[in-house]
Amino acid sequence: MRLYEEPDVRIRINIKGICEKYKLTMGELSRRTDIEPSKISAYANDRRQRVQITHLERICQSLHIRDMNELFILEVLEDEQVDNKE
Repeated sequence: MRLYEEPDVRIRINIKGICEKYKLTMGELSRRTDIEPSKISAYANDRRQRVQITHLERICQSLHIRDMNELFILEVLEDEQVDNKE
């Protein structure tokens, strides 16, 4: 039995924020990282459940990202969002 309720969370890759910060289009990010444009778009639009570690490494290497917090967004879901997620 838990003493407290842990919030439900969702982790997303911050592709749109990264592109904005580095003044890149998703196509340019795709070319720099050699990741298919469709996968970059799927990450950006939260359509992928799994992420390849090599993709994260390529994004970090190509943009010299040293802080993983720049790469991810952690969202705490409200009760109705949790119901929709299931």
